This record gives sequence, C-alpha cells and structure tokens, in this order.
Amino acid sequence: MKMNLTSKLEAYFPRNVFDLLKQAGSLAESLKNDLYLVGGVVRDLLLERANLDLDLVVEGDAIQLARSLADKNKVKLVIHSRFGTAKLHFKDFNLDIATARKEVYIRPGALPAVQPGTIAEDLFRRDFSINAMALFLNSKKFGEVIDLYNGRKDINNCRIRILHSDSFKEDATRIFRAFRYEQRLGFCLERSTSELIKRDAAMIKTISGDRLRHELMLILKEEYPEKCLRRLDQFTILKELQDSLRGDKWLNEKFGEARQLNKISSLTAVYLCLLVYRLTQSENEQLLQHLNFPKTLADAMCQALTLKARLVDLQKQEMSNNEIYKLLINFAVPAVEANMVASQMNIVKQRILLYLTELRIKKPLLNGERLKQLGVPQGPELGRLLSLLLEKKLDEQVRSKSDEEKFVLAWLKKQY
Repeated sequence: MKMNLTSKLEAYFPRNVFDLLKQAGSLAESLKNDLYLVGGVVRDLLLERANLDLDLVVEGDAIQLARSLADKNKVKLVIHSRFGTAKLHFKDFNLDIATARKEVYIRPGALPAVQPGTIAEDLFRRDFSINAMALFLNSKKFGEVIDLYNGRKDINNCRIRILHSDSFKEDATRIFRAFRYEQRLGFCLERSTSELIKRDAAMIKTISGDRLRHELMLILKEEYPEKCLRRLDQFTILKELQDSLRGDKWLNEKFGEARQLNKISSLTAVYLCLLVYRLTQSENEQLLQHLNFPKTLADAMCQALTLKARLVDLQKQEMSNNEIYKLLINFAVPAVEANMVASQMNIVKQRILLYLTELRIKKPLLNGERLKQLGVPQGPELGRLLSLLLEKKLDEQVRSKSDEEKFVLAWLKKQY
C-alpha cells in the first residue's frame, strides 16, 4: 500500500516552501519529468525534526527545470553544468536540484564517476537506508513515498543500516557519517553495518586528508560531538587519523566544559585544540599534515600544546595582570580557552578567565594623535609609551583618561 505524506508536508513546511514544492512538481510535470524531494529532509520529516535543507532530484534535465523555477520566482540561480546541478537562493533557504544519477567507483576511496540514472539508482547510491527515501512532487502523485530500501522500517526501529556490503569499501567516509547520524538521532547501528565498519575500518586510508578533515569538522559541529568521537574510538577509527587520538571520558568531560564557557572564539576550534591536547607536538604535526588543516586552525592547535607547556608560569603565587597579559597575548584565543578548560589548577583557570574576559580587551584611552598633542615626538617613542600606558592600565595604576594624561606629562618631564 502506497503511503502519502501530503498533509504531513503541509504541516511541516512554512507555507511558502510547501507552495514552492507544489509549483516545482507542476513545472516538472509540464516538462514530462518526474520530480522528487529526497534525502535527509524526508528522514527528518518522518522524525518530525526541523530541516530546511531542500534537495530535489529530477528524472530529466535539472538545469532546465531550475531555470524555469528561478524565472517564475525571480531568485538567484547558480548552475553547475558539469554536474547537472543547480542551486536556487531564496530569502530564508536554498533549494538544490540535481539530475537523477548513478555512480560507479573506479577504485576504493576515489570520487565516483557519475552518469544519468533513475530515481531507484539515485537512491541506491546514498549512504544509509534512512537517507534513501524520496517523495513524489508531481501533482498526480504529490506526497507519495518512494521507499525502495526500507528506510521507514529502519526509522521505526531506530537503526542505521548501510545499503550494500561494499558501501564502506567504496567510500569509507560513510563510517564517520554512520556514527554522526547514530548519535544525532539516538539510533543504533544495525548489526551487519556494525560488523562491516569493523571489517572495513582500514579503508579510511584510501580517503584523502581533505575529505577526512571535512568529516571531522562536520562531527565537531554536532550538538554533542564527543558522543560520536567516543564511538569512533570504540571502533578504533580515530587511530586511523592519528594513532594517539582518543575519544574517552576525559574528552567527554572537557567538551562539556567548553560548551559552558562564555565563548569568545569558535567552539569548533576549541574542540580541535582539546582533541589534540594530549598529543605530543610531533604527533600533532603528523595529524595536521595528514588532514591538511588550514593555517588558522593549525596554528591554534599547535599553540594549544605550546601554551600547555607554559601553564606552570601561571601557577606562581604572586602575578600581576600585566604578567598574565604578556604570557597569553601572543596565543590564539581558542588555544587559550582550551588550556583553561584542560587545566586542573583553579588559579590557572581563574587567571586565564581574567585574561579572556577583561585583560585581553583593555587598551589605553589615549591614542597616538593625543600623545603627539601632549608633546610626545613622532617615532618609536609613541609605540613604547602606548605599551607603557597599557601596562599601567592593566595593573590599574591609571584608570581614567585624566590619569593617562597625567602619567604622560610626568613621563615627558622625566625624559626631557
């Protein structure tokens, strides 16, 4: 018996999105094409989880359909002719349209060769059964469910199931996605899928560093990434990235603490610094090279380890604000935040928090122009005096603009 989700679609989407899907279906029908809503949005519709990541697949010319839809709605259209795909940019969401396709993997880990196909072939190339469902959008069958691989049954049973036994061999990044969906949805790996992950874990070596980094970054953007990292560790997958990486109780606790911070920098960057915190500099360098991290993130990860070795300097009984500032100012903020989370010493945590919330943002009220008006000559003296003013301000020896001017005048009197 066919299942139709029209009423569920209408309740799930904002009115303008629902109307757009109906419009797209009618346009496809006029072009004698079948059009489908596919992928994660169908899964989340059944799970009643919010999702406006709209992917359409057409058994026909996706670019022709996209042009017609863009013209009717007067929206920006970006076309990728080589891949037979297009993206429509609406005010609050985007809409992707692709030609139905099938894929052939020439070798494990390689990006697949793609050619036009049917909706059945398009769904079969997807990673898991729960992501391999579609809804008809043509007017005569609008809302009808296409579920060729028992995705609904797996949703009802809360299972993550691969579509065929060579899936992880063809593309081992699916291993990372299996755990990501498992933890995000509160599902469990189906038994044979779990066994295939164990069998094919070594296939991760066939994946480029850039693609592995992309999967890791997606994990770190999840609500509770440590849960996924714990599962990857249990299956010894993290060791495929770097042999000393761990997703254990310590990491679980530190990620939780990082979320409690009044965050200043990217939480993802702090997570990365914590992930590598127990590596040696050499091990960290291996990971950075393997996954080809961009410079900003790579620098923060390296600096997290460098600062870790200097935390003893923050444990001194007496330490001025200026000394704290000078110790931390040259480190990337994510590296500093990670060290605050990771440190076991309350005095270290307190001093880093003081730096992050107060000292880091302090600066003199006087600028170079005002210093020149007060009689400071143009040249290196300006910079030195601004640095000296900052030191006094950090240690609260000057508090107001008037205090700063008095200090400058006294300094000039001594110098000249």
